[in-house]
Amino acid sequence: MEQPTEILRSDQVELRRWRVQDIEILDRLITETRDHLLPWMPFAASHDWKQGEEFLTRCEEEWASGQAYHYAITSGGVVIGSCSLMRRIGPGGLDIGYWLHHAWTGKGLATMAAAALVDAGRRMPGIDRIEIHHDEANPASGAVARRLGFTEIERVQVPEGPAAPCETGIDVIWRLQTRPSPSP
Repeated sequence: MEQPTEILRSDQVELRRWRVQDIEILDRLITETRDHLLPWMPFAASHDWKQGEEFLTRCEEEWASGQAYHYAITSGGVVIGSCSLMRRIGPGGLDIGYWLHHAWTGKGLATMAAAALVDAGRRMPGIDRIEIHHDEANPASGAVARRLGFTEIERVQVPEGPAAPCETGIDVIWRLQTRPSPSP
């Protein structure tokens, strides 16, 4: 599989590719859960309709280029969050990001969404590792990684410092090897 499919499933969640026409859904989702996102997601502070349109346009461009695959997380037909599978950690690697509307947290749905992304990433050619990065002050993201069998490999100081109000500026990096690493 060169790229993941536009719809992924895992247990109680279905991930579907974000499209430009999803602007109303995305805007409502972020607006309703802004206070929940503000501590960890820098985009939440400045979110508006235009920023949402720019994000969705970027989603389409990055999908076409193979740089990232952005999905709406749905459960029972309702959009409850967003997640991505991104090529931003170097050759052979994919990085997973995710967030949920506050009304849907604590139910294992972020773990289910990340599991769908891991499954898709494992099927992509040339991928030998998948990572989850989060600020050390956000243990909920680490719990998702731990439940999926990722191993914490390091903690690094972010050169530009914290990007959101509750962050410490120290990233925790979790890795899941999908294939043996190539020999040097």
